[in-house]
This record gives sequence, structure tokens and C-alpha cells, in this order.
Amino acid sequence: MIPLSASKMQTMLPHVQPIIPTRRKEPFDDPEWLFEFKYDGFRGLCYLERGSNRIISRNGNQLSRFDTLADQVAAALGVDNAILDGEVIAADESGRPQFYDLLRRTAAPAYVAFDILWLNGTDLRPLPLSERRRRLQTILPPEGIAGRRDAIRHRQGPGSCSS
Repeated sequence: MIPLSASKMQTMLPHVQPIIPTRRKEPFDDPEWLFEFKYDGFRGLCYLERGSNRIISRNGNQLSRFDTLADQVAAALGVDNAILDGEVIAADESGRPQFYDLLRRTAAPAYVAFDILWLNGTDLRPLPLSERRRRLQTILPPEGIAGRRDAIRHRQGPGSCSS
């Protein structure tokens, strides 16, 4: 048996359980909270590993119909390995998500990332969300992924105002 050099060893990505959003009966405002925009799509963790890219649902199922999309994300980011938290969407000509187009497969899917949990062998989960989002921003290509540049859309503070 020949030992692998450290440079050839591949880091195995850990199993990660996404945070499940909390449903509230009434909207609320809180300057300490970060409010994300709602996309009409499938929430999924995007695991990027050399030769094995995949999107996993919040229930732990592989969304195999989006394997090509996961490969596109990996190619666009050019990282050794990563775990992104985001949503698979299909957008119309104006950029608005269209859930039924995603279901019917009448529009190309895109991945909108809003958090990075692992990057190039480093577990980023202990870091504050603001730092993880800063790191995500540094690896996104200027033209976006699959033509989308809005990988991180959120609002700090009031959660009850519309947008």
C-alpha cells in the first residue's frame, strides 16, 4: 500500500443539516435579525467536491435532476471543495423566480447561494454569518453563476416591510 501525499488527500465534506426557517403568524421587526428574500424554489445544500458535485434537499435527499447545475456551480467557483446553502430557482426574463417553470422544467435552473458553510477544507460554521457571507462574496464570479449575480440578497432590520 502506497501512502498518499498530503496534497493528494481529499477532504471528505461533513454531513450538514440546514437551519429550518421558523414560521411566524405575524411579521416582526428586529434590528438584530437578518431577513432573507423568499425565492420560489427548492432549498438545497450544494456540495462541491472534485468529481462529485451534488445538491441535497433539507430532508437529506439528493436532487439528482440538478446534478448538471451543481457541476456548473463548481466550475464557476473554482474551489477545491465547499458547502453552500441556497436555493435552486428558475427565473423569468425579468429575473423573478417562477416555481412552476422550475417544476415543469421549462426554464433553466439557477442556484442562488446565501451562505457558505465549508470552503477548501475549512469549516466556516463557527464564524458569524456576516463573515461567511463576506467569504462567499469573494469566490463568486463577477458575472454570477448561470447569469445570476444576486447570490446574496437580504435586508438587515425591519422584517415586515415589503420589497
